[in-house]
Amino acid sequence: MLSWHGLRAGDTINNDKLCSIFKCAPQGGMRRSLTKNSLIIVSNHVESLYEDRWVDDVLHYTGMGQSGDQSKSFAQNKTLNESNINGVEVYLFEVFKQKEYTYRGRVELAEEAYQENQPDDTGSIRKVWVFPLRVTGEKRHYQPSKELVDKVRQQHEKKAKKMSIKNLEKRAKYPRKTSIVRNVNTITYDRDPYVSEYAKRRAKGKCQLCECPAPFQNRQGDPYLETHHIVWLARGGEDTIYNTVALCPNCHKKMHILDLPTDVHKLTQAALKEGINNEAN
Repeated sequence: MLSWHGLRAGDTINNDKLCSIFKCAPQGGMRRSLTKNSLIIVSNHVESLYEDRWVDDVLHYTGMGQSGDQSKSFAQNKTLNESNINGVEVYLFEVFKQKEYTYRGRVELAEEAYQENQPDDTGSIRKVWVFPLRVTGEKRHYQPSKELVDKVRQQHEKKAKKMSIKNLEKRAKYPRKTSIVRNVNTITYDRDPYVSEYAKRRAKGKCQLCECPAPFQNRQGDPYLETHHIVWLARGGEDTIYNTVALCPNCHKKMHILDLPTDVHKLTQAALKEGINNEAN
């Protein structure tokens, strides 16, 4: 049986229809509807300043406010923070393609909101509030296709390649420490493309394990290196510039097959040295 709004998880609609159904504003990531006593959450993976992240079945969603420290009591941050007790129904949409809103279902706070550091729209570091949201009911079983998720990641990789090393460092230095974990056909870990690109540029064309130049250049003329997490994401490692190094394909394969303590130590020291240098600068 359909809900009052007539949508099923996975349905894709445009912005006009979203506004018509929920009687909400036509823009913004958090849209309050007094008429329907609801709050619409839009997690835009294409254009948003933030990259909301799924960890298992929980979406870690960044609140309102693009400049300066965010307040948990500000506008719809307060509405969302109190949604488990204020009677407001919260609905989630994700954007994987411009102007297309994919309905995920009704959501609720999975746990208390928490703070973390993120860059604002000027690149300055500030504190934001992150709201862990879980889809309720049977709708939680819907998952986007792997192809759709991969396409979004490729778009961010292209953006990362166009950024200056200075701006890239600002963006990569304060990522979420947990990697995106999406359930598609199999469990996959989506690496932060800005962290990956920064690690490669920081290596300056040389493998950080064998210290030899990259074995070849890619079609764009860049040294071909692969990023590796010293502590693997599957083992709880952080997706940060302090846990990410750039390796030649041979050394990358070696780390995944042998993961020798001496090699782990060498890469850890290299990443630590870079971290100290970054803090000094």
